[in-house]
Amino acid sequence: MKTKSIVLSLLLSGISISYAQQTPEWKGKIAKNAAEAVPYKIEYNKKAPAGAPNVVLILIDDVGFGATSTFGGVINTPTFDALANNGLRYTNFHTTGICSPTRSAMLTGRNHHSVGMGMFPPPYISGDFPGYNGHILPEKGTIAELLQANGYGTYHVGKWHLTPEEETTDIGPFLRWPSGKGFDHNYSFLGGATDQYKPDLVEDNQHIKSDGSHLTKLMTDKSIAYISRQKQLAPDKPFFLYFAPGATHAPHQVATEWSDKYKGKFDKGWDAFREEVFARQKQQGIIPANAKLPARNPYIKAWKDVPADQQKLFARFMEVYAGFLEYTDYEIGRLVNHLKTSGQFDNTVFLVIIGDNGASKEGLEYGVTNKVLKYEGPNPTRQEYIDFELSEYDKIGSPNVQSAANYPLGWAQAANTPFRFWKSDANAEGATHNPLILHYPKGIKAKGETRNQYGHVIDIYPTIAELTGIAQPETIKGYKQDPLHGTSLVYSITDATAANRHTQQYYTILGNRAIVKDGWKASAAHRPNGLDLLKYSDEPKSTVVNNVETEEWELYNLNEDFNEINNLAKKNPKKLNELKALYDSEAVKYNIYPLIDREYFFKKLGPQK
Repeated sequence: MKTKSIVLSLLLSGISISYAQQTPEWKGKIAKNAAEAVPYKIEYNKKAPAGAPNVVLILIDDVGFGATSTFGGVINTPTFDALANNGLRYTNFHTTGICSPTRSAMLTGRNHHSVGMGMFPPPYISGDFPGYNGHILPEKGTIAELLQANGYGTYHVGKWHLTPEEETTDIGPFLRWPSGKGFDHNYSFLGGATDQYKPDLVEDNQHIKSDGSHLTKLMTDKSIAYISRQKQLAPDKPFFLYFAPGATHAPHQVATEWSDKYKGKFDKGWDAFREEVFARQKQQGIIPANAKLPARNPYIKAWKDVPADQQKLFARFMEVYAGFLEYTDYEIGRLVNHLKTSGQFDNTVFLVIIGDNGASKEGLEYGVTNKVLKYEGPNPTRQEYIDFELSEYDKIGSPNVQSAANYPLGWAQAANTPFRFWKSDANAEGATHNPLILHYPKGIKAKGETRNQYGHVIDIYPTIAELTGIAQPETIKGYKQDPLHGTSLVYSITDATAANRHTQQYYTILGNRAIVKDGWKASAAHRPNGLDLLKYSDEPKSTVVNNVETEEWELYNLNEDFNEINNLAKKNPKKLNELKALYDSEAVKYNIYPLIDREYFFKKLGPQK
């Protein structure tokens, strides 16, 4: 009873309770006579290896492969351009296809189902199954915990989305907050999205109010403050900064000085956008010279068939998105400039992942500006919905939107050029194929080169560990660690022609699934369009039947057909069956089954909000 009272007092006082610390083994000798005793010094506070680099890990939210100028897009991202032009572009890097799974896999170096993050933390699209419980356990330590235990100052700013909702109040528990996962300090929002001007903000272990500035600016200010304070107090101590903006997830909000830079730039529409970006990607050598552009998705109208008033509305949605992305790049540029002026830039590793998944389909056919209308009713007719969105034209991008502003589906496919489909369709590259930039002046001699080796977010942990010279320990905080699943990418830094070392990987989100082995990919879509998120009262409900036993599998040779145009399933059934069997074995190994989808939870928990 006394113990419970102590724990309760600690919780109520806002003090974090961390995992048990391992007692280091003392290897000296005890004797009554001090002259006969042998002392043994235990290093309780380890120092980082001499000359170890700082690490800045940047994860942008909801960005398609073809959005940024750095990878052939038309949205200006000069900071990313400069990092890539003086470092390496990884063109064959992958995410899981949606936010929390990507973040959990990246931080732990392990496949997302194996750390219980098959989807989101509970109660949203989660479940009481090992692969979906949403609780990252201490046996799955994070890269932050590894670096923290080895002399790094560790900081997180921005989106977290790895804490079960029932644990997000200021009384904790804080085991699955950033502070419980290896970060000395954090300035974040715990959920999946937040208003950029009125964020649901947390500093360390308590919620705070912001001053009304844009969240990305606040994040940059806080990052610079953390770095500056550490430099002042411990000049030789390296830092790890995980910078994860809410941008460019909905709501798309940014000052008009940024969105108006793109006025008229998208009036030609998404078809013209795709053609232009595809040509730029070939010119930059981002994609093969003989690549073909996939057909427009059948759920998307040709731009010429979109009524003029809707064209104006849709173009404005994209202007705001583009301004939002360029502004994010600008704020990261402020961070880069601080490291330059403070003399820390050359010994800083930058890993920039442009998108935790592909571009988002959550804006549906006409774009979204109102969260209540989208998720909670009043179940409008299609025409009522169109009319409402047209009336919202002047609000797009402003602080007045209700945390849902997102562009229409056509722009999602355009931003994902050269790939098919979009966020959460883990069967397709449009969900999972995201750019990576690796920049490290002190450690990378190559400038502006591309790397085509296969990579996945689980490779980030071992890559950072190798670059910092820190070996993976048997235990973290007293807990024996499960094996990492990722492969360090360092082997590819000095050898552009090195053979892939990460040769096998599964993907599964909401029943959409795929398996890659030696460049071959088998995949199955599980209701891939997702357009029934908004129900119109004047249209019949979806008649799509979800049956994982009868869903059609496709087969692609990514070595020759990187963006999945030629389905070889009928030509090579033997290879398809081989990969399907491999997927089944991976599913058992990593707790992928059962294949959880939205319908499962709609029936069990009611509509998600």
